Amino acid sequence: MVPRMTSRATPIRRVAVLGAGVMGSGIAAHCANAGIPVLLLDIVPPKLTDDEKKSKAKRDSFATGALDKLKKAKPAALMHARNAILIETGNFDDDLARIKDCDLIVEAVVERLDIKQALFEKLEKLAAPHAIIASNTSGLRIVDMLQGRSEQFRKNFMVTHFFNPPRYMKLLELVAAPDTTPEARATAETYGKDVLGKGIVWAKDTPNFIGNRIGLHSMMTTIHLMLEKGLTPEDVDSITGIAMAHPKSATFRTADVVGLDTVGHVAENCYKTLTNDEDRAVFATPPYITKMIEKGQLGDKTKGGFYKKSGDGLLTLDPKTGEYRPKAGDEAIQKATKSIAKIEDPRERVRKLVATPGMTGEFAWTVLSRSLAYAARRIPEITESIEAIDNAMKWGYGWELGPFETWDALVEGDRAVGFDAIYKRMKKEGIVLPAWIDKMIAANAGGFYTEGKIWDPQSGKYAARVTDPREVTFEQLTIAAPGRPAGAWRLAAEVSSIQSGKPPALPSQDEITGRRSPVLKNAGAEAWDLGDGILGLTLKSKANSIDADVIKMIHEAVDRAERDFRGMLIWNQGEHFSVGANLFAVVVAASQKQWEPIREMIKGYQGATQRLKYAKVPVIAAPYGVTVAGGLELCLGCDGVQAAAETYAGLVEVGVGLIPGGGGCLNLLWRALESVPEGVDLDTYAVVAQVFKNIALAKVATSAEEAKAFGYFRQSDGVSFDRARQLWETKQRVLGLAQSGYHAPIPRAYKLPGESGIATLHMLINTLVAGKYASEHDAKIAMKLGNILCGGVTGSTHAVTEDEILELEREAFISLCGEPLTQARMQYMLQNNKPLRN
Repeated sequence: MVPRMTSRATPIRRVAVLGAGVMGSGIAAHCANAGIPVLLLDIVPPKLTDDEKKSKAKRDSFATGALDKLKKAKPAALMHARNAILIETGNFDDDLARIKDCDLIVEAVVERLDIKQALFEKLEKLAAPHAIIASNTSGLRIVDMLQGRSEQFRKNFMVTHFFNPPRYMKLLELVAAPDTTPEARATAETYGKDVLGKGIVWAKDTPNFIGNRIGLHSMMTTIHLMLEKGLTPEDVDSITGIAMAHPKSATFRTADVVGLDTVGHVAENCYKTLTNDEDRAVFATPPYITKMIEKGQLGDKTKGGFYKKSGDGLLTLDPKTGEYRPKAGDEAIQKATKSIAKIEDPRERVRKLVATPGMTGEFAWTVLSRSLAYAARRIPEITESIEAIDNAMKWGYGWELGPFETWDALVEGDRAVGFDAIYKRMKKEGIVLPAWIDKMIAANAGGFYTEGKIWDPQSGKYAARVTDPREVTFEQLTIAAPGRPAGAWRLAAEVSSIQSGKPPALPSQDEITGRRSPVLKNAGAEAWDLGDGILGLTLKSKANSIDADVIKMIHEAVDRAERDFRGMLIWNQGEHFSVGANLFAVVVAASQKQWEPIREMIKGYQGATQRLKYAKVPVIAAPYGVTVAGGLELCLGCDGVQAAAETYAGLVEVGVGLIPGGGGCLNLLWRALESVPEGVDLDTYAVVAQVFKNIALAKVATSAEEAKAFGYFRQSDGVSFDRARQLWETKQRVLGLAQSGYHAPIPRAYKLPGESGIATLHMLINTLVAGKYASEHDAKIAMKLGNILCGGVTGSTHAVTEDEILELEREAFISLCGEPLTQARMQYMLQNNKPLRN
């Protein structure tokens, strides 16, 4: 096992990426996302004319072309197009010497040993002595790549295996060479983890490392078993998807997304190189998949793989005939897995799946037992760490539970008895298990993980888990130690942290007796003491939607925070931060013409966001994932946010025929106006027009960085590249404000465009309707929005107050609720989860 890094890391200030293909350009983009200047180089195009060879632009065209593609990529590789300014391009012939100024050099050229060796020979003469040389290879051995290299080169060399696409995939596998220094390891790990936000897994120098070795074995086991059991791709995907705590794309849909050519290449590499692997035959590509690859049926990239869209709906490839057919599947399997997929706890899901009678449970058990046993047999070949394998599969393949966590989840009743029962079942079915599992049974172990400890296959006993204290969970922050006041251990940890210069440590299991009760609680939300004088508000409603209980809890939580705490943070759990208001409640009230209850609900949420805004203690929200409509309004009411890098934010109410009604119009406009320095001649119409476009077009930012550019977040707001650290970073942000003499903001009032601005927006809207870019109902919604943002017809005659804007917002929202076309939009969204244009 590679030990936890204790050596001092050298800062990475500039990176070179050699090879501007899909992976190389993606790595360059993500480094730029993290604010690191990048030199992106590629070969000179081989077929240039003599005149073209004299042009530097032509010689750089492979790299510059890659940069142009990055700016247009979908999904976006850059968190904002402006990040491209950090990427310089060039070519190997003219610009390779520029790597002398780089601290990290990532090789991402074609997977040919001779080409890599020739490039490394050049790098050895040009790179700075301290520079780390890293290869992004996924299939070549380090020992082969380092042939002929000097001792200094070997000391700074390693593999940095990013998963594609680098921006979105958390896994970064690091593989040290035999001579790689501890300092180089520490530098690479610190850069990957702290700067790029990656989950680091140290692997051994074996084919396909950890993630692809275990992941592909599981996929190929499933593919072979489908034919053996006579199931269809639809049946298999329903079993091996959410029900198995794997991604919704499951097996065959995942293959389509990744590309069958890529899957086939990795499988072929495993089959060729793993000559001593007892399951080598599993990696053999079935003939029907080989034919698919030969015919160009590669998945999404060729508009058809295992699945194919047609005018008649989704078609599925029949492996027996090689022809597409209408989507089908076993009714019993589909019914069982659909029910299981609704279970929130992934551990319970897996247990229920395997226990399901018939082919559903049988197939699930067979796939899992074979793949779990294979993962166990790979220790210590590919890694000595159980947790490394689990993390690789969660971060690289999107599994909710790693193999050993899944194994633990299958245990029912008494831990030791249940673990032994699974062991005996595997043995009875002829599944080979490694000797270290036998030792676990002999030691009466009840699982791989227990009470903050993990089984160490090398020592044959449990060992304390090594954790990053910054990756603290909400549950851990609500734990109190016996005989000590809440937060006492945290104070000691903070003092120790200041003295040592290291992050504060989490409490040991001896200090923990259980979770405290929430300070406040109702059906929609809870408020918890997170220690250090910080109150944590967390929503409990479906999809973290905003309802009456949530609104009530916001008011109560701020009251309690002002009375008993130093600050407050808003932290949600689940797939998304918040999808906005409870639309069903609005639809029901509107259909029954209950206008006053709607008015009170809107006024209540406006009051809640304003209460957050003017609280006497600092309030920071921690948005992530989908943060739209009322969810974004919640953030706009806070002093600031500590957003996950992958936050998708916007005020999208127009999609359901409404306008933002929870202070969103007010606070987005006021944010834009406050950013204009005092003394500058303020053209309020220009500001209003931009805010109008963002709301009227329901513009959704595709990253926290883009949300800043749209004005949804402030430029000073924090961004967490690793969501695992977001809670800790949010809490530090609240503490920082609380400790620096916090004062609530002072209300502002602004002169707005008024009637002239409304008229100008009216002309713009009419033009869009005339060009059929907008419907008449779109125009009605937009005009009501324009009226709000311009301060009403009298907005230019005086400084418009916040209360005036909020009143305009309320009236527009209620009036739109009464529109039949708006009600149709809301009902359509509830039924189909997509907007209706009417």
